[in-house]
Amino acid sequence: MPADPTERRVVVTGPPRRTRRAPGRPHRPRTEIDEQTTLGHTYVRSLMRAQLRAALTVFAVLALLVGPLPLLFAALPDARRLEWAVLGFCLYAPLVLLARWYVRRAERNERDLVRLVEDR
Repeated sequence: MPADPTERRVVVTGPPRRTRRAPGRPHRPRTEIDEQTTLGHTYVRSLMRAQLRAALTVFAVLALLVGPLPLLFAALPDARRLEWAVLGFCLYAPLVLLARWYVRRAERNERDLVRLVEDR
């Protein structure tokens, strides 16, 4: 059976998406992020990449700092006091400094994005 030619088509629409700036509007990064444009997405991805870079740097330093310790302890089987000294005292300060560096770097990345978004 052929379809009824008088049947109306139903158009389904959603809320309008603003993907481009209106002409004459000044460029504002906050607007770009709020409207989820390609440029706004780029700003957010840039922050995420900077945070990932800092995290991977900390992970690499931590792996280089802690990774060889089992080999060192295996090479010196009778040095129980050395193990406790290295794990309890010698490793604590570098870990605290590494954590402090990471937090400061992450906060600086976020501050840079906020400065960019607020046009300061």
